[in-house]
Amino acid sequence: MPKTKFKPVLYLFFFFIWVSIPCFSRPVITYPPQTSLLFSTDAVSILSFKSKADLDNKLLYALNERFDYCQWRGVKCAQGRVVRYILQNAALRGVFPANSLSKLDQLRVLSLRNNSLSGPIPDLSSLYNLKSLFLGRNNFSGTFPPSILSLHRITSLDLSYNELAGPIPANLTALERLNVLRLEWNRFDGPVPALNQSFLHIFNVSGNNLTGKIPVTPTLSKFNTTAFSLNPDLCGEIINKACASRAPFFGSPSASGPLGQSAEAQSGGGGMVLSPPSSPKKSHRKTGVVLGFTIGIALILFSVLLALAVVKKQRVDSKGTKPTTIASPEVTNSNAGNSRTHIGEPPERKTMMPEIQRLKKSGNLVFVGGEVEGYSLEQLMRASAELLGRGTMATTYKAVVDRQLILTVKRLDAGRTAVTGGEAFEQHMEAVGGLVHPNLVPLRAYFQAKGERLVIYDYQPNGSVFNLVHGSRSTRAKPLHWTSCLKIAEDVAQGLAYIHQASRLVHGNLKSTNVLLGTDFEACLTDYCLAVLADSSSTEDPNSLAYKAPEIRKSNRKLTPKSDVYAFGVFLLELLTGKHPSQHPVLVPHDL
Repeated sequence: MPKTKFKPVLYLFFFFIWVSIPCFSRPVITYPPQTSLLFSTDAVSILSFKSKADLDNKLLYALNERFDYCQWRGVKCAQGRVVRYILQNAALRGVFPANSLSKLDQLRVLSLRNNSLSGPIPDLSSLYNLKSLFLGRNNFSGTFPPSILSLHRITSLDLSYNELAGPIPANLTALERLNVLRLEWNRFDGPVPALNQSFLHIFNVSGNNLTGKIPVTPTLSKFNTTAFSLNPDLCGEIINKACASRAPFFGSPSASGPLGQSAEAQSGGGGMVLSPPSSPKKSHRKTGVVLGFTIGIALILFSVLLALAVVKKQRVDSKGTKPTTIASPEVTNSNAGNSRTHIGEPPERKTMMPEIQRLKKSGNLVFVGGEVEGYSLEQLMRASAELLGRGTMATTYKAVVDRQLILTVKRLDAGRTAVTGGEAFEQHMEAVGGLVHPNLVPLRAYFQAKGERLVIYDYQPNGSVFNLVHGSRSTRAKPLHWTSCLKIAEDVAQGLAYIHQASRLVHGNLKSTNVLLGTDFEACLTDYCLAVLADSSSTEDPNSLAYKAPEIRKSNRKLTPKSDVYAFGVFLLELLTGKHPSQHPVLVPHDL
């Protein structure tokens, strides 16, 4: 009994001893607010991805403060949530772990292009805000990720240069906003889906094991044979390859019904109905006569139609065709006052075809960065065009190819770029074409022949930051909200940093007219890395002079990343003050 009375006292004694221990000798558990926990899930997701995808520890991530992860390499946040994760060319090696990045439900852009990631692509269906997915040039295996089919906001999908196999899903047509689809150099088999997305302007399934007839849809008909090449068992009208006929031999007993009809005739396919044969020899003889007669008539009709087509083409070439076409870039239309013009429209249509033929002999469009040849030089020359602007280095046009594909075509000034030789120009454009980033307007192709040089970009529909800040002929300037200014500044900084980090190139001509707004009003740099092609001794545009760093003004000093950063600072002042830099060429405090 005394022991039972003493036990509560012992418990109380040990409790007071425990309480008397200094606080620093025990672990302190703190519970962060709910918002901190919410934001930290993005950091946990990225660290989970890194643990399996970065076996060589190329990503030096450290989480010491609440929002440190927004400063990690490749991460871009908006209001504390990750909206972009771009790790292309990051030398990653490992796998794409399940339930890692799939928790970033505010992610808009995911790019893991050109790494060494392997294994299957995990379930990404929870990324319902994803618009761009770039997983090309890795070692991913398995089948086409079915979870991608639920991402109805996606506009760009690149799974090229992997080891993916199996069929391409037929319900890929459900992704109605898709404008870029690159599946080349995998092991996909089966038929090509009947894609009907009207916005699809980049498409490539070459280098797979696809079979069967290519569906003739308005969307697929836009692309030439290059988009389907190196699939030996594909056929159809689009690639000008006849599909093998599977009609049975007329005299085959197994192919005939009880009345001597072929299988095609029995199924209502329009086949010829033969009379019941009296004997096998007579049957074969009659079949041969009928077949030979049919083939002879078909050959005669074909020859007549071919002759008529040749005559008609000659008449068209001599009289001219559509007046709304782009002629040779070697002839310039000086009428800049028209709102709608044609690149180099000649006074007479009859002079255009020889010029095109001469250009085609001296040079062709060169598509960069693995871009599929989606159109020809002749199609580009015939495209209707709208003059967008003239600068000291180039004249810019909006070109509509075959009434569907919209491009931006820059015709470089022959005098200013003559200092750069043809071979050096080609090497430089190949290097520039290798730059791929969401905040760079994609460079698609270039052309040069005897003093003529064209550079072709994707068309950006929402104008430039210059028009947004200062207004244009059709719109008035509107004060920008602080968050809009911040987003534009971040986008430009991301694109500029990528140029400096991914290459030894510099932009060289950063200004508000060279910052365009994409379909989602994201800011994208254009005209990047072209300034080095120009003669620096030529007359400088006064509107661009204020963006130039002091050390390169009126001098032949080489452009550097530091001069780009100076131009970026001037761009920030213009963005924040709404005042064009030409209004204060010498920046002093009272001007601000």
